[in-house]
Amino acid sequence: MPSVTAAQRPAPSAATRAAAAPRRRTRVLALAEARWAAAATAAFLSALPLQLTGTPAWLWGPLYAVAYVTGGWEPAWAGLRALREKTLDVDLLMIVAALGAASIGQVMDGALLIVIFATSGALEALATARTADSVRGLLDLAPETATLLGPDGSEKAVPTGELRVGEVILVRPGERIGADGCVLDGASDVDQATITGEPLPVAKEAGDEVFAGTLNGTGALRVRVGRDASDSVIARIVAMVEEASATKAPTQLFIEKIEQRYAVGMVAMTLAVFALPLGFGAELTPSLLRAMTFMIVASPCAVVLATMPPLLSAIANAGRHGVLVKSAVVMERLAQTDAVALDKTGTLTEGTPRVTDVRPLPGTGVDEDELLVLAAAAEHSSEHPLARAVVAAARARRLPLPDTADFASAPGVGVTATVRGSRIAVRALARTPAADATSLALAAELEEGGRTAVLVLRDDTPVGVLGLADRPRPDAAATVAALTSLTGTAPTLLTGDNPRTAARLAAEVGIQDVRAGLLPQDKVAAVREQQAAGSRVLVVGDGVNDAPALAAAHTGVAMGRAGSDLALETADAVIVRDELATVPRVIGLARAARRLVVQNLVIASVFITGLVVWDLAGHLPLPLGVLGHEGSTVLVGLNGLRLLRESAWERAAAGSAA
Repeated sequence: MPSVTAAQRPAPSAATRAAAAPRRRTRVLALAEARWAAAATAAFLSALPLQLTGTPAWLWGPLYAVAYVTGGWEPAWAGLRALREKTLDVDLLMIVAALGAASIGQVMDGALLIVIFATSGALEALATARTADSVRGLLDLAPETATLLGPDGSEKAVPTGELRVGEVILVRPGERIGADGCVLDGASDVDQATITGEPLPVAKEAGDEVFAGTLNGTGALRVRVGRDASDSVIARIVAMVEEASATKAPTQLFIEKIEQRYAVGMVAMTLAVFALPLGFGAELTPSLLRAMTFMIVASPCAVVLATMPPLLSAIANAGRHGVLVKSAVVMERLAQTDAVALDKTGTLTEGTPRVTDVRPLPGTGVDEDELLVLAAAAEHSSEHPLARAVVAAARARRLPLPDTADFASAPGVGVTATVRGSRIAVRALARTPAADATSLALAAELEEGGRTAVLVLRDDTPVGVLGLADRPRPDAAATVAALTSLTGTAPTLLTGDNPRTAARLAAEVGIQDVRAGLLPQDKVAAVREQQAAGSRVLVVGDGVNDAPALAAAHTGVAMGRAGSDLALETADAVIVRDELATVPRVIGLARAARRLVVQNLVIASVFITGLVVWDLAGHLPLPLGVLGHEGSTVLVGLNGLRLLRESAWERAAAGSAA
């Protein structure tokens, strides 16, 4: 049969190139913003030690100037654009405050404000660009071309986007399926973890449904196309992620929520403080000095630093312990979590099947080790995940595997091989007519416990049954208990796996609310149902099929090691080391950060109010006003940095275990 070569694949269409253009522009702009922020940070860090060590100002002054220009031009330009649209925002206010600080000699404080704003803006732009790229890149899972079968049996390579409902395609071993449809002929094992999250390939034969983007195993399939490419499950995942990301209620930091009113009020008050005394005959210079003092003491520098250092310190502390929190806004969301939904495969479980039971049948003369040796020897040449699990179990017991011959694999059925002169078969129970009542009863017992049962035969006679299952992570039960304690509600289990397996795992780890057999859209619906009831739901998952739910959730957390690219980019936070127990700990740390933010806002408000009242009701000397303003800024900054200490993580861990 002819194969499709790279040269036969069609070039990207004009529509595809047009759709990619804005993504490239977004990515370029985000990278440029990141470079400007990096330049500002580098200049600031170069100038600071020079200033603190008493170096002449002509050495460190230009470096601060570089920080002002590289970090400040973009927010200044954004602020001016907003001003042109009759909107006053904190971006412009921060630039004015930074320049005001520099004008009275507080160059370093102004530069620090510039760096904080530039860095946070760049991180947000990069996160947005990368998420957009990963969402659209999901479509790459579906192959560019498929082999279309004509009525006369002829084959033709066509773009998958041009396939029509009712046409028939040929899917060869190892190829990705080009369209959603129904198997007409053939048998194979299909890895559809990208859609359902199931840890094991699923046997497919005539009449079974298959999905675009899933990976065919060792058999060939003829598939009748059931949906247009734009309506496939994989395309709907893309649409759901984009829709959820776009409609997700924007969570903002405290200062961002009040920035418009605060900025307008501060400017109005500064003008009033300057103009009113002039109207009553005051001199220009004292009035200007009083207005400048007011602007300095009323500027929201302390409020900004009241919010950011605790959140950034918590982010840094979490990062040291293997949790990547993507922004300060995410840390705020984590603190608000009051309900949790967990994926099963790869999240609560290790994501790989393992042999849990070795049951030789009585009267066969085969013990556990011999049964495992026969099965592992027969499976040694197979690439199926169950085969790898059986071989790994034999090696774990340090059992020597004999040589084999005449290996054969039947897709969806099992393998056969000659071992020690006998014909050994390892087969799915449903595909084994030779199974007797004893082996059927034993297999039923294993399957009732949520395991996958396979039968081992020697010369067509059953000799034993193996049970395989995806094991829970060692910290799964403790994590569920900690999350229940933190939120006051037991987590929900959302999985595409079968109800029996899901129920067994839930019972092991302490979950009562189990929702199994879910497609991606069903997971999104479950999350939205909880959020409609008033819950702020945190979703933890790892697969492509979890991405829509991660995007729709109040906060999404992805498992890092086995997580798909889409899940990692869609999630708000990533558990880099796959340590599930860090989920409740980072929630505890986020709540500690929120408490410090509240403390800092109280401190900043007291200082600002006191200094403003002093300036308006009496005569506040400018140096004293600067001292009080800078003192409050330093105080709240140091208070927020407490979360950098190791003890903060330990307290979060203790709180999550309570």
